[in-house]
Amino acid sequence: MKIFIRITVFVAFVLSLAFTAQAAEIKIGVTEALTGPVAKYGVPIKNGFVLAADEINAAGGIKGNKIVLVIEDEQAKKEEAINVFKKFIFQDKVLAIFGPTLSNSAFASDPIANKEKIVVFGTSNTAEGITDIGPYVFRNSVAEADILPIVTKVATKKLGLKKVAIIYGNDDSMTKSTYEIFLRSIKAEKLEVVDTETFAKGDIDFSAQLTKIKSLNPDAVFCGALVEEASNIILQARKLGIPNKIRFIGGNGFNSAKLIEIGGAAAEGSISGSPWFLDDPSKINQTFVKAYTKKYGMAPDQFAAQAYDALYIMAEGIKAISLSGNVEKDRTTLRDALAKVKNFKGVGGLFSFNESRDAEQKGRVLYIKNGKFAIYAE
Repeated sequence: MKIFIRITVFVAFVLSLAFTAQAAEIKIGVTEALTGPVAKYGVPIKNGFVLAADEINAAGGIKGNKIVLVIEDEQAKKEEAINVFKKFIFQDKVLAIFGPTLSNSAFASDPIANKEKIVVFGTSNTAEGITDIGPYVFRNSVAEADILPIVTKVATKKLGLKKVAIIYGNDDSMTKSTYEIFLRSIKAEKLEVVDTETFAKGDIDFSAQLTKIKSLNPDAVFCGALVEEASNIILQARKLGIPNKIRFIGGNGFNSAKLIEIGGAAAEGSISGSPWFLDDPSKINQTFVKAYTKKYGMAPDQFAAQAYDALYIMAEGIKAISLSGNVEKDRTTLRDALAKVKNFKGVGGLFSFNESRDAEQKGRVLYIKNGKFAIYAE
């Protein structure tokens, strides 16, 4: 009888272990700007992650383990991003971190993750130098340095550009990086820069800068700005009489549907670059678009798409490792596995990490046509 009881207890113990293993949680931190002006990027990013997590979990999770997203608002503030990273690493004991939204914040918080040897994966950070922070820093957002030279080359050829003006935000890592890369690209195309103007985040009146630009009659205006300022710059430019034939050419900050929503007719013809766009006819993309639209009542943007792909890319890395239960050990193992992800087929097309853990992905040049992003050049 005692032997039977012991066997029964042992079987129950083994079954409880099996159930515990099946019910294990893979905690992943997601920190984005969910309030304030930058929420125009952060909320769609969060939505993309949630949709992907729901799909992965509904399909059985990763080796039977459920993904649990620990979501925090970093408010597009460096100090908040730093605080959230510390919470994720030391309190929540997450396996990896996604975010923050802006490159500015990433330069402040990513070194903490790298020092503590935990993967931090950016989906919207495009400034130069992000992955140079260290071997635990990854991104699937195509760097401005990779896409902007293509955008400049295509726009120069199609529009016959000769002389251009530049306006950019001089207090943000991404917009300053956009300016520097545009400047190199403009020089490579042998274009004349007739004027360079600056502004700061939060500015709402750009009339002085735009009046000067108008007086010099450039063929196009290159703009390094986040979507809030970009929209207002374009709106004010048209009100001041800068015609639509003088195109605005932007960096990653232009790739939000908010540019169309806020800029309206003034934004028509604006040019930018991205690996993803809404009307890509691929089956995987259209399935994503339908699922996102059904869940959130609106169409996704590039930032939602990149977040959605990013969680699936992370899942590929997690599938390749054996979760030991020692989170510090698993973080390092995941870093090594994630770096090997190649030829992942996502909604943004074929994706691989290069040796620098940057996105290796084909970019497209887009423009706004009839209130939608459309292909300007493949």
